[in-house]
Amino acid sequence: MKVEITSFGKTRDGRAVSLYTLSNSKGMKASFTDYGAILVALSVPDGNGALRDVVLGFDTVEGYFDNPSFFGATIGPNANRIADACFSIDGKTYHMDANDNGNNLHSHASLGFHKRLWQAQVTEEGVTFSIEDADGALGLPGNKKMRVACSLDEEDGLTLHYHGSSDQKTILNPTNHTYFNLKGHGKGDIEDHRLWMAASCYTPVREGSIPTGEVVPVAGTVMDFTESKLVGKEIDVQTEQLLVTGGYDHNWVIDGWDGTLRHFATLESPDGLLKMDAYSTLPGFQFYAGNCILPQVGKDGARYGKRSGLCLETQYFPNSVNQDNFPSCVFGPGREYDSITVYRFA
Repeated sequence: MKVEITSFGKTRDGRAVSLYTLSNSKGMKASFTDYGAILVALSVPDGNGALRDVVLGFDTVEGYFDNPSFFGATIGPNANRIADACFSIDGKTYHMDANDNGNNLHSHASLGFHKRLWQAQVTEEGVTFSIEDADGALGLPGNKKMRVACSLDEEDGLTLHYHGSSDQKTILNPTNHTYFNLKGHGKGDIEDHRLWMAASCYTPVREGSIPTGEVVPVAGTVMDFTESKLVGKEIDVQTEQLLVTGGYDHNWVIDGWDGTLRHFATLESPDGLLKMDAYSTLPGFQFYAGNCILPQVGKDGARYGKRSGLCLETQYFPNSVNQDNFPSCVFGPGREYDSITVYRFA
């Protein structure tokens, strides 16, 4: 494992930003920046040995100052949505930023972890990013600490190992918001990719993309990926669920979740030269098909737009803190947060 450190520009207030490029002996490279602990580039060898950068992103840190689609970002302290931007823990109610039609999305658009400068430490395995947040910040209780260790292995696997703690009960539910396109970033949309999921149930949503609280079987619906199919096969079918979100943007429940590392999805490029297997210790993941990516210019002058990448964001279910029947995302004294996500290529 090698790690190369280069300059990636400066923050708005003039602090230096660095790019950390991890590489293995097979030529795979993953580049992260300490701004937002963002995955900027991920180059993997395809079946012909050619390298493909398979994630959407920008050439410099300035591109991430706005980044409305959250390309590559580490989201925290809480990913996804919280209904009415409020929640209660032990009878006390807390209010977050109402930044998404009266709900909270991804903690805060400009003050969340994806817009902060993390501390970085190079290790034998790769690089570890760390951040702290004070009691009351973003409306969340507790003095919080979060780190994510990023590493590559010799089997072309990218591992993200998260650990978090708090001195009070609070929400800890980070994720990585990378958009994948196995043809290569900027090579068109992802509707021609094939996707399989080890997920026989999902959590349907109401207006605002807030889960109804139900856990529903996918069998016989457009949400069924238990057998591999094209992402675009049914993405525009006029069903209630897809009309609410404009395409796939839902939480699926990982079959057999028990806290161990489980294979939950396989994504395949249309030319058959690259596939990605995804693993997690978490109970769910958000499959987002990039329905709302606005036209913009990314790395190397590539043009991005609607569905030019897709996300497989591992997580506790959206709005879990307000749903007693969902796995709990509340952590604090006596219960520290720990999760592993792996994206492995072949």
